[in-house]
Amino acid sequence: MNDRASGSKPISHYTIDYVELYVENLETAARGWRDAYGFAVAGESTGADHSSVALRHGDITLVLTTPLSDRHPASAYLPAHGDGVADIALRTRDVSAAFASAVSGGARALRAPERTPGDGPRATALIGGFGDVVHTLVEREPGAPDGLPAGFTPVAGERPAFAGEVGLLEIDHFAVCLPAGDLATSVRFYRNALGFHEIFEERITVGTQAMESKVVQSPNGAVTFTLIEPDTKAEPGQIDDFLKNHDGAGVQHIAFSSDDAVRSVRTLRERGVRFLNTPDTYYDLLDGRISPRTHSIDRLREARLLADEDHGGQLFQIFTASTHPKRTLFFEVIERQGASTFGSANIKALYEAVELEKTGRHGRR
Repeated sequence: MNDRASGSKPISHYTIDYVELYVENLETAARGWRDAYGFAVAGESTGADHSSVALRHGDITLVLTTPLSDRHPASAYLPAHGDGVADIALRTRDVSAAFASAVSGGARALRAPERTPGDGPRATALIGGFGDVVHTLVEREPGAPDGLPAGFTPVAGERPAFAGEVGLLEIDHFAVCLPAGDLATSVRFYRNALGFHEIFEERITVGTQAMESKVVQSPNGAVTFTLIEPDTKAEPGQIDDFLKNHDGAGVQHIAFSSDDAVRSVRTLRERGVRFLNTPDTYYDLLDGRISPRTHSIDRLREARLLADEDHGGQLFQIFTASTHPKRTLFFEVIERQGASTFGSANIKALYEAVELEKTGRHGRR
């Protein structure tokens, strides 16, 4: 349903073009993505106020940017939030139409559509998203693959030898923490400004803590946000901690898809990536809940993967332990075998695992 009084329909065919993270130390951050996750350098950009590198793995493009002067927005972002997601760029067929539709639907206009020179995007524009996260709208030549942001020089970087064993495919979804009271507003924004649909909602209670979650998704299924706000009637929990440490709304984690999560996790662990541990009791009880079809329970136990199923099939997922100084950003590996939901039965298990990790009552694997 569209809430606009005018009844005009927003442009809604979006895909993820790239994700930009602002980082304090560009060299260290880029090395981590290369050496641990198997990303390859795809492009570089250096200006008077910034230095950036674009990294690629599968269909995922990450852009890392550090500021060189206080004129760059990263210079204000980093003291407030630390390293984190600053821009989720959305590819669209027509930037001018998408920008006009988004602004008429309530989006903050940050930069009007402009043509870009060179071999990169044909045009870009910029709108506000949530917190200090923005959305660059990107238009490329029809049929062109996802490429580099405007102003980047391509680099023929070598693909790490182990990248195939990591086997990340694309970005499955973003999990976003919002201040209490902002959930409905954010859902309305993505519905009205970008034409997303609300596809899922739930309330999660763990002990004395609770949170509300709604999932919005582009109609083509290519862009998904899991939006979460704390329940202020319950005891403060990890969502409250994120909002305090991050200084407001932001991306809590990015989920990367894999066609074999057991293989991906094994390789990532060998490369030094740390994951939240799952108690052995989870696997002792798993057989009574579902019968995994593509991975044995013993393999899931060895990898510490969580498993769930819905009407469409099964999924397997695991979450990294946050290495962020503020403990505000981590990542997920997810394998879908027909499932279209988000591991509802595992959200409580994740929440409990994070709580245990915070108190040091279990290790990381």
